[in-house]
Amino acid sequence: MYNIFDSHAHYNDGQFDIDRETMLASLPEAGIVGIINCGTDVETSLFSLELSEKYDYIYAACGIHPEEAADISENDYLLIEKMLSEKKCVALGEIGLDYHYDFVPKSVQRDVFERQLDMAVKHDIPVIIHDREAHGDTLELIKKYRPKGVLHCFSGSAETAKEILRLGMYIGLGGAVTFKNAVKPVEVAAIVPDDRLLVETDCPYMAPVPMRGKRNNSSYIEYVASKLGEIRGQEPQKILDMTKDNAKRLFIKAIPHN
Repeated sequence: MYNIFDSHAHYNDGQFDIDRETMLASLPEAGIVGIINCGTDVETSLFSLELSEKYDYIYAACGIHPEEAADISENDYLLIEKMLSEKKCVALGEIGLDYHYDFVPKSVQRDVFERQLDMAVKHDIPVIIHDREAHGDTLELIKKYRPKGVLHCFSGSAETAKEILRLGMYIGLGGAVTFKNAVKPVEVAAIVPDDRLLVETDCPYMAPVPMRGKRNNSSYIEYVASKLGEIRGQEPQKILDMTKDNAKRLFIKAIPHN
């Protein structure tokens, strides 16, 4: 397969320390034409920018993840905002809410999320949103700020997805849609319009069946595309072609239309 655009990856993760350069150099041969590498704090956001400068097909998203939201300083916000002006920074992310773990109080997560949503709207840059077991609050804040962007690794219901779509946002789906116990992701995959769907890995996590349990990478998106094609009644290559075009449309700041 070709025209694979991975809209959410973490090649800065320590799991890639042993072979990062070899892995990234090999991906274009596997059909990958674009990757959005997402930061989760200041350090990983800077790393994402470094990767984007080194590899033509990699673009950076810079932001503060909800699990990293404790003890954020004004200087951290200033550094993130400064990164948004870099040529290959195409999104503010990964940001959002995560109520699954109790790492950071919900009120603190909301404050950090709101601060970054406001920043994104101010700079007219897309957001990449993490929403885990926080669908109500996430939807409330999206309605309040009306950013452009994507709900990555979407885990909500089809009804929530329809609300997100009505607000003009995109839905990102990855390995979870291939899992044997997947219900909501499959239902969501069936209703997302062609022009609002993105595919992703969230690598090195969330490897799809039949690679589940292995370190994920962008070439495994072909399994996601195959499953989405099965659900949607479309050829897997059509899924990849249209999701590439969707990624270019959303992250238009630094990605030219070819």
